[in-house]
Amino acid sequence: MRANLLEFDAAALTAFVESIGEKPFRARQLMRWIHQRGASRFDQMTDLAKSLRARLDERATVDALPVLRDSRSADGTRKWLLDVGAGNAIEAVYIPEEERGTLCVSTQAGCAVNCRFCSTGRQGFSRNLRTAEIIGQLWCAEHLLRSEHAEAPAERVISNVVLMGMGEPLQNYEPVVAALRLMLDDNAYGLSRRRVTLSTSGMVPQMDRLALDCPVALAVSLHAPNDALRDELVPLNRKYPLRELLTACRRYLRHAPRDFITFEYVMLDGVNDAESHAYELVALVQDVSCKLNLIPFNPFPGSGLRCASADTIKAFARVLADAGIVTTVRKTRGDDIDAACGQLAGEVQDRTRVHERASRLPPLVAVR
Repeated sequence: MRANLLEFDAAALTAFVESIGEKPFRARQLMRWIHQRGASRFDQMTDLAKSLRARLDERATVDALPVLRDSRSADGTRKWLLDVGAGNAIEAVYIPEEERGTLCVSTQAGCAVNCRFCSTGRQGFSRNLRTAEIIGQLWCAEHLLRSEHAEAPAERVISNVVLMGMGEPLQNYEPVVAALRLMLDDNAYGLSRRRVTLSTSGMVPQMDRLALDCPVALAVSLHAPNDALRDELVPLNRKYPLRELLTACRRYLRHAPRDFITFEYVMLDGVNDAESHAYELVALVQDVSCKLNLIPFNPFPGSGLRCASADTIKAFARVLADAGIVTTVRKTRGDDIDAACGQLAGEVQDRTRVHERASRLPPLVAVR
């Protein structure tokens, strides 16, 4: 079976080229051709000897993910549905802004964390993605977008990557770290650690590993200021409660490329949006260098939840800001193509029967 070279970070690709009798520097050449120039055929790699290209044709491929659907939002957001086989499809989203272009990538087909407010979790879980399937989203998006910018085809289009798509990245640790290393490698995408953000629901042991193995910017899905409410919204909290999670955040800051952690907080009407919650949140995070990102809830069928009103979100943010916490309200992008935060669902052959269990969950109790 031929090796898919999108699967290999620098160390693995070096080992591969040595296994076919080549010098280590060939790995750097291959990385540049594949990731920087978007080559998918070895006959395109003109500075490689013909004999090497022939050998690579026998032993390797560069297999990207087939695009099943390409959706475009009125606000310029782009969403791709990508085939990962066996009836599963994942979604990746590109968000263009004036001074940057951000790609949101998926790390699993589905998600097993099953947060109450997330459409991905409601779809259930099928499997972890391989490194080639994670980095392949960046490969596809970067080179497709670049081909559409004919006036500057060599310019990099994607400046930021967020691992905030389908799945919990730290439940798929090794493939995710290998993909991160490719994103950061100067022979591949050359992104700064500050421009790559991993979002986690709070996998404490893996947060500690990431801090040592490949520290990038970290976002933590908080969504509640106390354990009782977070247990309901983010079931992983029952395993890693807030005290453990916040302590892990403090440890991560010793290695982080930024001097703060981003806490994400989805605003749910009558659930976690009371003024008392805001004051509780201030007390919870006051000794952690952080930024709070308030996320208006993006509805999806069957959630039974509503977004907090604009006035409520503004009042909630004011409490945080008055306490000296840097607070932003995320602008909803791509909701007309279901590409907004929490809306990515793809197509998942669920083996966890989560949808069936979700139908039996009681409604969340209003707090007012």
